[in-house]
Amino acid sequence: MKHITRKGVLRAVPLAVVDVLGTFAAYAVASWGTMVAPLVLLDPNTFGYVAFFALVNVAVYTVCRMYSCLWEYASMDEAMRLVLSSIAASVVGPLLGYLLLGAHLPLRVYVVAWLLFLGISAAGRFAIRVYSGKKSWSLFGATANGAPRSLIIGAGETGSLTVKRMLSGDADMAGCPVGLVDDDRTKLGAYVHGIKVMGTCDDIPQLAERWKADQLVLAMPSATRSQRDRVLELCMETGLKVLTLPNIKDIPTDGAGKVALREVEISDLLARDEIALDMSRMGYVTGKRILVTGGGGSIGSEIVRQLLPARPAEITLFDVYENTTYELYHEIRATCEEAGIVLNVEVGSITHKPALERLFDRHHPDVVFHAAAHKHVPLMEASPREAIENNVFGTLNVCRMADACGCSHFILISTDKAVNPTNVMGATKRMCEMIVQYYASVSNTVFAAVRFGNVLGSHGSVIPLFKRQLKAGGPITVTHREITRYFMTIPEASRLVITAGALAKGGEIFILNMGEPVKIWDLAENLIRLSGLVPGRDIEIVETGLRPGEKMYEELLMEEDEPLGTDVKDITVSRAAPPDLSTVRAKLDELEAHLADDDRAVKLALAEAVPTYRPDLDD
Repeated sequence: MKHITRKGVLRAVPLAVVDVLGTFAAYAVASWGTMVAPLVLLDPNTFGYVAFFALVNVAVYTVCRMYSCLWEYASMDEAMRLVLSSIAASVVGPLLGYLLLGAHLPLRVYVVAWLLFLGISAAGRFAIRVYSGKKSWSLFGATANGAPRSLIIGAGETGSLTVKRMLSGDADMAGCPVGLVDDDRTKLGAYVHGIKVMGTCDDIPQLAERWKADQLVLAMPSATRSQRDRVLELCMETGLKVLTLPNIKDIPTDGAGKVALREVEISDLLARDEIALDMSRMGYVTGKRILVTGGGGSIGSEIVRQLLPARPAEITLFDVYENTTYELYHEIRATCEEAGIVLNVEVGSITHKPALERLFDRHHPDVVFHAAAHKHVPLMEASPREAIENNVFGTLNVCRMADACGCSHFILISTDKAVNPTNVMGATKRMCEMIVQYYASVSNTVFAAVRFGNVLGSHGSVIPLFKRQLKAGGPITVTHREITRYFMTIPEASRLVITAGALAKGGEIFILNMGEPVKIWDLAENLIRLSGLVPGRDIEIVETGLRPGEKMYEELLMEEDEPLGTDVKDITVSRAAPPDLSTVRAKLDELEAHLADDDRAVKLALAEAVPTYRPDLDD
């Protein structure tokens, strides 16, 4: 017999006492209810029989491990075992009683006693489940017990999960729910796991104050952008910390219990209504061999994820940085295997022609998404030669290989910084656009570029920097109080890139709808408020001055661009006249000739190649 710990005994004894008393109660009520005379507990002989039945019930329950279950985590499996164990006990007890003691009671007493005993023993165990599962529960609602008092915003499926896990004392969902709000008025006054839906979202400030909430929990992940913006504005009025969690519909069935609360981020505030990927346009990638350069980067990796539902035949990740590429490979490997997609990883640089030749010879890609690039503006100002070699001539190398191998599509990931550039990075990306337009006019491959602004959460973006500074206690640094930028989410940008590829005929520069530009200073203030702090009091915001090559305002169109609409509302296309072929060749030759010069000369050569580039040569 296995060793039984003292704690196990302490857990088992109360349940055994409940079962013994439950047996007596069940037979007493059963005999009275079925009008058996005399009542079993008033007759010495039958009282002895019931005592024997009680011992048998405890013995059978012991054999069936009804005292070793962790009832605070009980599920349907334990419930079924309890039913079967009670049946076994209620059969074995009377049978042994008849054989050993000559006990005999009417059948109806045994049947009714079994039902009553099952109810009593189940109730005792259910009480453990309720008590342990609701450490902050009381008859009149939740009690804090040291957990932050939480007002839950959203009384749907996600809100229900939030309340349930908070009441269970889940460390990943720390909080004591004091109430819920929901704009669905049919839910007002209803209860979710014993917690009342007290009002609508408009009542958030008043309810938060009335119930002395410590934090707000946003549990409405399927809300539209306008709904989310309105609710977050109301949340920031309270001065409380705002937390959220993802939509549980997007979480695997076995993963809902592992989701943790997280702080609301600026990306939640800026994110627009989700753009669905139109699978009917994905014929150009379905069943094809796909190459993604920069496949381990922010945009490249998300393009890969978004491509998976289209079921390409093969995806090859090509990147000079192996760490993120390795992580992506292991993230999507199982999904690719299930879908029958061949997944390859190649480590190498787009500036290394032999590596590219081996890559194309080995995998023969049909479609190339070119996301590999140096993109950090201040660093490229300090290293213009590296920016040109990688961004310009690296892109030229990939274009040459795509043309030589007869790829069907080549899609360049460009940037709004390519429009009237004031920095090296933007100028090199504008040169990349010209290279793509050049090849579009001489190749059977469909060459096109996609231009968009800042991507929330990408490597080197401003939001992660702000979060690090906030975590350190400030100050948060902004280069200029009036500086603005366009923003979009990584999934949104990646879906539109793939869709733009389906629209491409050759030579287009697609421009993604970036919405309205956002002041970086406002972003910093909102990030502080969402953390339950006050800008200027708890966390300072400091202007540091524009960095070399940095613009006050980004643009999406040049003067010569002729934006035309497409049948996708979030994508327009520039059909500006492509550059002269001989001119592009001459520009590339001139740039290559100056790569050995100093940084100033390299920037001047880049300005010659890109007339709209206005370099900062003060240094």
